[in-house]
Amino acid sequence: MHFPSDLWLTGIVVAMTILLWATARLPEFITALLFFAAAMLLHIAPAATVFSGFASSAFWLVLSGFILGVAIRQVGLADRLASLLVMPLSRSWPRMIGGVIVLSYLLAYVMPSNMGRIALLMPVVGALARQASIAEGSRGWTGLALAVGFGTFQLSASILPANVPNLVMSGAAENAFHLHLAWMPWWFLHTPVVGIMKGVLLMLCLCWLFPGRPKPVIGRLKQPPLSNDERRLMVILALTLLFWMTDSLHGISPAWIGLAAACVCLLPRIGFVSGDAFASGVNFRTCLYVAAILGVTAVVVESGLGAVIAHGLLAMTPLSPQQPFISFLSLSALTSALNFVVTANGVPAMFTPMAQQFAGASGFPLLTVIMIQVLAYATPLLPYQASPIVVAMALGKVSPRDGVRLCVWLAVLSALLLLPLNYLWFRVLGYV
Repeated sequence: MHFPSDLWLTGIVVAMTILLWATARLPEFITALLFFAAAMLLHIAPAATVFSGFASSAFWLVLSGFILGVAIRQVGLADRLASLLVMPLSRSWPRMIGGVIVLSYLLAYVMPSNMGRIALLMPVVGALARQASIAEGSRGWTGLALAVGFGTFQLSASILPANVPNLVMSGAAENAFHLHLAWMPWWFLHTPVVGIMKGVLLMLCLCWLFPGRPKPVIGRLKQPPLSNDERRLMVILALTLLFWMTDSLHGISPAWIGLAAACVCLLPRIGFVSGDAFASGVNFRTCLYVAAILGVTAVVVESGLGAVIAHGLLAMTPLSPQQPFISFLSLSALTSALNFVVTANGVPAMFTPMAQQFAGASGFPLLTVIMIQVLAYATPLLPYQASPIVVAMALGKVSPRDGVRLCVWLAVLSALLLLPLNYLWFRVLGYV
């Protein structure tokens, strides 16, 4: 792979940043700050590119999500919602893990934002764990937090508008090839493997890696009447959810809807979150981390480093019309390799415009090549590749080591079990 001379410095900074995140040798927010400092001191990209993460909707969804999560806990709404779920879900550990995964997946059908869903679910799942006598910081607590993060991000890839990489890919396909991707064909192609089978595999991995013993709750916990704060917050959340669900009609980004709701929650006398609660409940470390992830992606794409890496990987990728299964595996592996460099949101932006070249080399239809990448970018090998997982880990106080363990095991088992099944499903539907 030949690197132009002016990209070597960019490649070194990006590689060191990714290496530090992958190995967790430094706290993630320190690595983020080091990236910002190195990028500006070495002039590898303009400031607008390096700090573009702070201007992105994802950053503001993370920040507003933290504020909404604090409000839900402060007024007691999390405990009230958890009490509705604890009796049926606390009967066994697989039932509790499976219930949380199903809940995160079903919410994706009505709420388009990964970050928003995590912000709503994490306080409820935390209260659910406490009511089932699962101690904070225990293996069971970690498993529930990861069920929210992984279930929210990975399974929602099977629903077109419920995942940022899906929307990036849809836009790139329309811009590059005038190819309009529809909801129902997408759902039918990806739900059996990426949605259902991936969900079952996730549940099995979580039950094995993070065992828990919930204390069964026999009778429903007696709850006090709804307070005025709870009623007002429920109205705010219902309106926020309504605007999130109808974003295609009014055109307002979910980030700005979430930010407006967060501002209402912070207003004196009207809101629910005090200055002290804001300072203690909002994890600015994670906000910096997410901004840096998005900044790295922008630097890689706009500097041309991503295109150089992608073309280099293409030159080394075995593609042949005579070996469709090998070509299918190769394109999936190529997408996974790009995920290391540009993260999940950047993969479709980098891969999709080159799909015509891949289609010519592999003999696959153009639509097939575009669709192959979904399972791959929905299966990160390390947490930093998917910012919603990073946010869920921060909200659940999950150690990087535990997040990496689940990522690696799920990626390996997905490659061994789900990738061949995905190929067979593509064949059944006539895509291969």
